[in-house]
Amino acid sequence: MTSLSPVHHPVTSGTPAGARPLRVLYADDMEELRVLMGFVMAREGHQLEACKNGETALALLRAAPDRCDLLITDHHMPVMNGLELVRRTRGLPYAGKIIVFSSELNPSVQAEYLALRVDRVLAKPVLPGELRQVLHELFPPA
Repeated sequence: MTSLSPVHHPVTSGTPAGARPLRVLYADDMEELRVLMGFVMAREGHQLEACKNGETALALLRAAPDRCDLLITDHHMPVMNGLELVRRTRGLPYAGKIIVFSSELNPSVQAEYLALRVDRVLAKPVLPGELRQVLHELFPPA
C-alpha cells in the first residue's frame, strides 16, 4: 500500500502581475524533479503538492477533487503511470487542467493523452520559462 505523504512547498514569492496563484498537484517518481518543481512553482507564487506516483495523486484527487487547479504528471512512473492517472482522473469530478511531462512518448500514447483531453503534453526537460509560458496560456491573467 502506498503512503499518502505528499510534499508541500510553501509559496515564497508573489505571483506575476495579474496572475493568480495556482494550487498544483505534481506526480513524478524522481525526487530531484519534485524538489526542483517545488522551487520553480514557489518562485512563481504557486503552491505545489508533490507525490511520487500516480496512485498517490489519484488518492489525493479522489479525497478532494477540487484540491488543485492543475495536475502535472510524469508519464513513466512505477505503481501507476501518467496515462492511467489521467484516465482515472477523468472519471472524477475534477475540473482542473492537466499537463503531462515525458522524456519520450510514442505517437499512439500521445494520441491517448489527447483523446483524454489533456491540456498540454511537454517533452522533458521542461525549462522554467517554457512552463511559465504554458501556465500563462492555460491560466491567463484576469
